[in-house]
Amino acid sequence: MENNTKKGLDGTGLELPVNRHANLKSASSDQSHLQILHDIKSSNTPAVINYGASWCRVCSQILPAFCRLSNNFPKLSFVYADIDECPETTQHIRYTPTFHFYRDGERVDEMFGAGEERLHDRLWLHS
Repeated sequence: MENNTKKGLDGTGLELPVNRHANLKSASSDQSHLQILHDIKSSNTPAVINYGASWCRVCSQILPAFCRLSNNFPKLSFVYADIDECPETTQHIRYTPTFHFYRDGERVDEMFGAGEERLHDRLWLHS
């Protein structure tokens, strides 16, 4: 029952790699998601948002790699947003996982589904 109160990355119940660069965040509510989007749009830091869900098997498979890759790309900002925790601000998400890539405050790319190598290549391209 205690696990039900955890949100974001802590609420996934997965063993996730430690983030060494403080560049990995969770959007665990609509309000935090809006704040993170505002921060991304007002900064020049490239960013990627991973939209997933705790019930999505494919999301659970790619999330550890997403966290691990955050250590390989310290200049990128990584965000995990659970669509069930941010229901109002993620209504546009139709598939999980969906990755949105931002540069200079603008969304420049989108990727659907998993694939660690594909994700790595997109991160390299946008870093």
